[in-house]
Amino acid sequence: MVRLTKIYTKTGDAGRTRLGDMSEVGKTDLRVEAYGSVDEANAAIGLARVMLAGSPLDKLLERIQNELFDLGADLCVPDTGEDPGFEPLRVTAKQVEALETAIDEWNAKLEPLDSFILPAGSEAAARLHVARTVCRRAERRTVALADTDPLLNPETVRYLNRLSDLLFVLARIANDEGRADVKWVPGASRD
Repeated sequence: MVRLTKIYTKTGDAGRTRLGDMSEVGKTDLRVEAYGSVDEANAAIGLARVMLAGSPLDKLLERIQNELFDLGADLCVPDTGEDPGFEPLRVTAKQVEALETAIDEWNAKLEPLDSFILPAGSEAAARLHVARTVCRRAERRTVALADTDPLLNPETVRYLNRLSDLLFVLARIANDEGRADVKWVPGASRD
């Protein structure tokens, strides 16, 4: 477990921060951008959970929030190829497979789409769409990091890719199982 006894360290005052292995990097480092975006996705999911309290979706999203902390920890501790003296927390293929199972399970309740949908409908659905788009940004940031770090755990990218798909499906579920989806009307406002 992590023990936080002091919330501020003043390291950030100079635009620097420490990674999980205690190395110091700039706050604009790709790794910090990646796990910072994962943190944003987690917060957006927390906001969506407010609308879903007590539902089966809430329970699923609670598990995912914990897994996003795992993912942030994975990104925060670079793999140097050397023994760090402790076992770093890494996202696993099993966690990615659990997302795939959830996608299949929830998507089976939905009618297939015949159009793109707008990120709208119920408040819960709109919040899930916001979480989905933040998750996509986290994925892009993690891919950028992977382009520079050949030892980055590939499951981090896979997890974020599947999670954004799951959030899309859950947004449709929150829209009365897709019945309240708002369809895109291409060129609707053109003359």
